[in-house]
Amino acid sequence: MANLLVEIGNTAVKAAWAEGSVLGKTVRYQGEKVMEFIASLTEKQVPPVMSVVSVRDITAEEESMLRSMCQYLILMDTAHPDVLTAYGIPEYLTYDRAVSLIAARHMFKGKPCTVFDLGTTLTVDFMDGQGRYHGGNVSLGCRTRFKALNRYSRALPLVDMPQDFKFPGDSVKGSIESGVISGIMFELDGYIQSNPDSVIIFTGGDAIYFAKRMKNSIFVVCNLGLMGLAIFTDEYVKKNIQ
Repeated sequence: MANLLVEIGNTAVKAAWAEGSVLGKTVRYQGEKVMEFIASLTEKQVPPVMSVVSVRDITAEEESMLRSMCQYLILMDTAHPDVLTAYGIPEYLTYDRAVSLIAARHMFKGKPCTVFDLGTTLTVDFMDGQGRYHGGNVSLGCRTRFKALNRYSRALPLVDMPQDFKFPGDSVKGSIESGVISGIMFELDGYIQSNPDSVIIFTGGDAIYFAKRMKNSIFVVCNLGLMGLAIFTDEYVKKNIQ
């Protein structure tokens, strides 16, 4: 039977059923009723194993609810750091980043990787050819930068991500668009140039937007976190449950 995988991020929840390490169709939810959304996925089929990775702590009440929805629950958040220790991933990493690294190790075994997650935050993580983690950086994501400019400067309007932009900008709106988008592109290019031998992986909600604007060879894996969660869950089940 298929296991249910759930990734709770900063702004959205993604879920998928998986047969072993093979990921099925992905569904996305953006709203406040996260537990109700997860419960709706289990109404017709109770998963033998449900793996939940979350950037926020799951409350005791929520954990109880999740356990009632499946036969066995694997929970990964800051209150449950032990499940990833065997992978040599430091506990300070959020678990969405951790499972993305597991996927990158699996997909590009034997090759150094630089993993960019372009979402609410922009995270960059580095691994060598042996899959050892060498640290990472965190900065503001694209839409977060637009919101920060509007919030902390009374003169600047709130701007959304443009379909295209002019460089340099020729208006207030155009200058904000060009400043934020070009700034991120320069940032990405700097990381890429400093790691010329790495496989470059983009994931997250803005991955495609930036990948098509870069000149480098880039692998875009939109569901990298869920893929890593599927791999982790399959290995965990084989070692600890079967």
